[in-house]
Amino acid sequence: MSVIRQNLQAVQRRIDEAADNAQRPAGSIALLAVSKTFGADAVIDAASTGQRAFGENYLQEALDKMASVQAERPDLMLEWHFIGPIQSNKTRPIATHFDWVHSVDREKIAQRLSDQRPADLPPLNICLQVNISGEASKSGMMPEEVIAAAHNIAAMPHLRLRGLMAIPEAESDPQQQRVPFRQVHALFERLRADGLPIDTLSMGMSGDLDAAIAEGATIVRIGSAIFGTRDYAKQ
Repeated sequence: MSVIRQNLQAVQRRIDEAADNAQRPAGSIALLAVSKTFGADAVIDAASTGQRAFGENYLQEALDKMASVQAERPDLMLEWHFIGPIQSNKTRPIATHFDWVHSVDREKIAQRLSDQRPADLPPLNICLQVNISGEASKSGMMPEEVIAAAHNIAAMPHLRLRGLMAIPEAESDPQQQRVPFRQVHALFERLRADGLPIDTLSMGMSGDLDAAIAEGATIVRIGSAIFGTRDYAKQ
């Protein structure tokens, strides 16, 4: 068994244990394997275990990787998620080639994605990125901006607003890790109370997935615990 397959099994056990501790149903948290900086061979290796959802940060790398995977394994039906910052001049290929976008941080970007989504594809699943810790170095809407933006974006014809995404400020204490995730969940519930049919909380990575699951995450984004360190990927 390859290292990637072993790591995937270990991560899934950790997710299942965290769900059990939070008294949440087994299988209620999806694993997004963050494959940025790793090649098509790593994706194919992970997919051989049944992993189907892969997250990418860098557009050109992702497009090249998608093409390589398709050429080598056309039988694989994978789901591609864009999770990196989005520049206006990159929206067309993102709208064309991805199934999900987790990092929508302003209405202008959402409008471009909607306008540029090919008519023969289903609506693009999107999450609004919330800058829950107020960090100047991070993308995302401020919490107070989310309500109005969510209602506007939910009405765009070629998008399906699924929920919220957040990357809180790094924190080592498990109890403190839960605080920003709890705040994102409260914002999520407010949107649901407003009548928006959202179902996704994309939050939690290798270092804080237990806290995120305890506070309601439905997708956790895991990279290094599956594929190794990024330095290794570049060697």
